[in-house]
Parts: sequence; C-alpha cells; structure tokens
Amino acid sequence: MTQFKPDGYNSASPYLIVKSADATIEFLQQVFSGQPLRRINREDGSVMHAEVRLDDTVIMMGEPAEHWPAIGSHVHVYVPDVDATYQKALAVGGTAIMEPVQKSEDDDKRGGVLDPNGISWWIATEPN
Repeated sequence: MTQFKPDGYNSASPYLIVKSADATIEFLQQVFSGQPLRRINREDGSVMHAEVRLDDTVIMMGEPAEHWPAIGSHVHVYVPDVDATYQKALAVGGTAIMEPVQKSEDDDKRGGVLDPNGISWWIATEPN
C-alpha cells in the first residue's frame, strides 16, 4: 500500500482555531503529557499551524486569521486515570465542567474541563 500520511499520524485529527496556541500547547503538555511536533508562525508571529501528540493522536491548531475566527470546540480524550488528569487540568487553570463520574448507562468514567481558550476537554477512563 502507498504511504498516504506521515508516520505516526492518525487518519483524522481535530483541528482547533484558538485565541492562544501557546496556552493550548502548554495545557496539553501539562495535563496530557503532550509532545509538540510542529509549529509554523505567520510573519506577525502568530501561530499559523501547530501540532501536539497526545498518545496515538495528533491535535492540530492555529490562531485566528481573516475568515478563521477562534471557536469553541469539544475534544474527547481517553486517559489512564481520569481522576488524576481532571485534577491536573484544574491545577493548571482549567475550569470544571463536570467532575469525573461513572454513570450506570456509560461504560466509561468521564469528566470535563474547559481550558483557558474555551475548549472543552472531555476525559475518560474505561474501568477494568
């Protein structure tokens, strides 16, 4: 089969337009141990494109430009320990949306935080 994507990239990646890419990158590093991959700045210094790896997924982002406003988004991430990740997110400036809870109709324990750019991060762990 012909290679159609970069090694280590998934077929679909969330693309976020955020007010501050640096704030989102820092949040992803501190909360999810995200690894920055690429960054391309515009001439004015704003971020045109950046990528951060979370486990097996690449999150892509850029800052607003003409015809590309910052918009709120929702991203779901599976983590090894939803409670610890939720607490990390709060400790680095995230705002609680929903404390992690195991609901009877859901196989996952799930919670949510809002990052400083207004992105909702829904985090979950599938109990053993």
